[in-house]
Formats: sequence, C-alpha cells, structure tokens
Amino acid sequence: MTKKVAVVTGGSSGIGKEIAKHLYRNGMEVYTLSRRVEKMNELDDLGIKTGFVDVADYDSIDKAVQTIYDDAGHIDVLVNNAGFGSFGSLEDVDLKDGEYQFKVNVFGAMKMIQAVLPIMREQGSGRIINMSSMAGKTGMPLASWYVGSKYAIEGMSDSLRQELKEFGIDVVVVEPGAIESNWSKIAMKSLNEVSGDGAYAAASRKVADFFELAYRYASKPMVVARMVDQAAFSAKPKARYAGGTGAKASIALQKILPDKAFDALMDQVRTMAQKMVNKEKAQRNQIDPETETK
Repeated sequence: MTKKVAVVTGGSSGIGKEIAKHLYRNGMEVYTLSRRVEKMNELDDLGIKTGFVDVADYDSIDKAVQTIYDDAGHIDVLVNNAGFGSFGSLEDVDLKDGEYQFKVNVFGAMKMIQAVLPIMREQGSGRIINMSSMAGKTGMPLASWYVGSKYAIEGMSDSLRQELKEFGIDVVVVEPGAIESNWSKIAMKSLNEVSGDGAYAAASRKVADFFELAYRYASKPMVVARMVDQAAFSAKPKARYAGGTGAKASIALQKILPDKAFDALMDQVRTMAQKMVNKEKAQRNQIDPETETK
C-alpha cells in the first residue's frame, strides 16, 4: 500500500521538527521544508526528505511543491507550520514589518494551499492543517499584527473548510498555547526593540514579564505534534484542536465572558505575573548581610 505523503513547512526547529518526526514514525512519507535547510540534517538522518522553501517567496513555493509532486506522485497532507511572532504596539511597528508578518503567516500559508490544491482536487482527497494559536481566538496587547494574522488563519480556514468539502479535502486548525520553542524569545526581542521605550514602555515590561513566567510552564512541542497526528490520521477530523499550556482555558474563558470582562481578567493575570517576576528579581538582587564582604 502506498504511503500517504505529508508536506510540513517551518521544519527546521522546535514544533516543525517534532511534527515531521511524528508523522514519519506513524507511517507517512514526509517532506519537510524550511529556509534553513542546514538545520534539518537530523531529519535527513531519520529518512525524512528535506528541501528549501521561503514562504514569503511565492516562486519558491511553486518550485518546492512541484519537486515533491514529481518525486512522490501525490500529496495527501499539508501542514502549514511556518510562521513567526512580531510583537510591539500597533503604533510603533513599521507598516512594512506588519505587512511582512501577514505575508509569512497568512499569504505564505495560502500560497502553499493554492500550490497543493490542484493535486488534491485531482486525487479527490487531501487534508490541510493550518497552524493557528490560542491568540487566534483571544486578543493580546502589543501583539496586534501577530494576533491579526492568526485571526485571519482562523477565518480563512473556516471558509476553506466549506469551500473544499465537495472535493474530499478537509481543513483543520491547530491552536497551540505556550510551547517550548524559540518563538517566545524572538517575539519578546522584537517587543523590546520596538516598544521597550516611549509611550508603551510600561505595557511592554508587563507583557514581557508575563511571557517570562508563562513560558516556564510551556508544554513540550510533542503536544502540538500529537494534535497534528490527530488531525492528519483521524477518519473524521475535528475542525479544531487546541492544546498546550493555557490554550483550552483561555479559549473557553473568551467564549464565556463578555469581551471587556475577559480583557480585565487577562490584565489582572498579567499584573500578577509581573509582580511575581519583579519579586523574584528583587530577591535575586538582594545581598545576604551575613555573606556581604567589607
């Protein structure tokens, strides 16, 4: 029996690597794509096929998908995992940087879908798995561009799910919470660079302190990989899978509470987190009188 073929973008680190490994171990032929091909040698050693794609370069997407199709003869699963988080106030973020956030997180994902759809329609089957976030359901201060890109993924996936049903193609959204990866470090670095000074400095520190505390309890990447496994292998997949630290609770509260009540609750949580982090910093900086040198 011919193995199903899966294509995973953003496979050079963290979540993407774990997704590729799980799909491969569970019997799929996996092609993993990234800009940083040199970071995927570990996957090559396992037997996973790797290749180059820059999802902000549409020609590279067409080339990568055609190469995979020529090699495998079919594509059954697309996992749109590539993406990044750019933080900073809407006012401070340069519009070109905001556009690039959408180009990678939204337009790149949609171009990947455009590239595989003719193949999947011809087959009469396929599964598209789009990586969203709990931020795709819950707003977050100083993250408008990132949150907006994930809201877009949610809405477009809902439309695509209905649009592609007649062709036997399923569309699934995965909504992770806090997951161990370089994502939070990159997001907080951009937050500090863009809004660490000026009118939003205090808010920036609060958000950064919240992330510092929250990501101490981040889930392992395998949590996301297992959700992708469910989405990829289930005979009748759910429209959404949520998991990882904070995801289910945040999404549930957002559904239950009025918008302003939810905003107030999350601000209280961030304030409490900042107090805890600041207290820890003060304790670390305090000199023990008994060991203080003269």
